[in-house]
Amino acid sequence: KKVFDFPKPVPLIERCIQIAPNASDDDIILDFFAGSGSTAHAVLSLNQKDNGKRRFICIQLPEKVEDGTEASKAGFENIAQIAKERIRRAGKLLNRGGALDVGFKCFSLSETNLRVWNPDATDLEESLLSHQDHLLDGRSEQDILYELLLKRGVDLAVPTESREVSGKTVYSIGYGVLFACLDETIAKDQVEGIAQGIVEWHRELAPSSDTHVFFRDSA
Repeated sequence: KKVFDFPKPVPLIERCIQIAPNASDDDIILDFFAGSGSTAHAVLSLNQKDNGKRRFICIQLPEKVEDGTEASKAGFENIAQIAKERIRRAGKLLNRGGALDVGFKCFSLSETNLRVWNPDATDLEESLLSHQDHLLDGRSEQDILYELLLKRGVDLAVPTESREVSGKTVYSIGYGVLFACLDETIAKDQVEGIAQGIVEWHRELAPSSDTHVFFRDSA
C-alpha cells in the first residue's frame, strides 16, 4: 500500500548515482533525509544490475507518522521505521538469487557511554571514587563496543565476532584490528587464559595493521 504521498522513483535515483562526478561501483552514497529509504533501494538495485559494491548511509529523524494514514494503519510509528522495513523488503526482492549483499546495520544517535569528568573541587576524593567506573549505568556491551569503533576510526560495517574465553565474552572487530572484553569483573585466575585466548585468535586472523585490546578499567 502507498505509505508515502510522493515516493521518489528508484530509476531516477539510480541515474543520479551513475552520473555523479567520478562515480564508481564502490562508492558510499549518503542520504541525509532518507524518507522511506528510496536511496538505499536504488543502491541495492544498481549493485544487483552491475555487481557493484556500493554502500549507503541513510539518516532519518524518527518523525511521527500522522494518525489515520496508511503508514499508521500498517503499524508504523515513525518514518525511520518505514525506511528500515523498505530496505529489508527491497533487499529480499532483489536478492532472490542469494548472491547480493543486502545487509545493513541500524544505529540510533545517543550520548557517549563514558562518564564525563566533572570533579567537585570541594571534594576531590569523592570525585575520584565516583569515577572508578568510567562507563554509565544501563549501557550494553554493544553500545560500548561501537563507541570504541567510532573513537578508533574503525568502519562501523566491519565484521564483529565473539568467542567465549575462560568464561568471558571476547569480541574481535575487523578481523583482529580491535579486541575487547567488556565484562564487569575479571578474576585473577582468568587473566592468563583470556590473554592466551586473545593471542591465539590474533595469530589465526593475522591482521595487517596494529591491534588494540580494550578492557573495562573497573574489571
